[in-house]
Amino acid sequence: MDSNTREAIRLQLEQERADLAAQIDTLTVVNTDQENDAGVGNHLADDASDLFLRERDMALHGNAEELIGQIDAALQRLDAGTYGMCARCGQPIDAARLEALPYAEFCITCQAIIERERAA
Repeated sequence: MDSNTREAIRLQLEQERADLAAQIDTLTVVNTDQENDAGVGNHLADDASDLFLRERDMALHGNAEELIGQIDAALQRLDAGTYGMCARCGQPIDAARLEALPYAEFCITCQAIIERERAA
């Protein structure tokens, strides 16, 4: 991989990481505001809706944190020179997969195997 490609991938990963960090910050503020307003003169159905929104936001927050971890790992692989290689089988990850999911750690075949094993 040439240095221009590596730098373009780094910029893409860092931008996605920054977007996720901003999303986490927003969700944290929104969730705090929702917690502060909970139960204050609301109808029971309003409280239930607020609870649903808080739980949804907490799930989104957790997902964003997990994706940041995957992006950080991809940046480490990029620095180590192993970016684009499957961590399971060592074969190159398809370029289309990396374009769609730049922090992919496994080729599509190994990812499918891992997901089947998790489901079992």
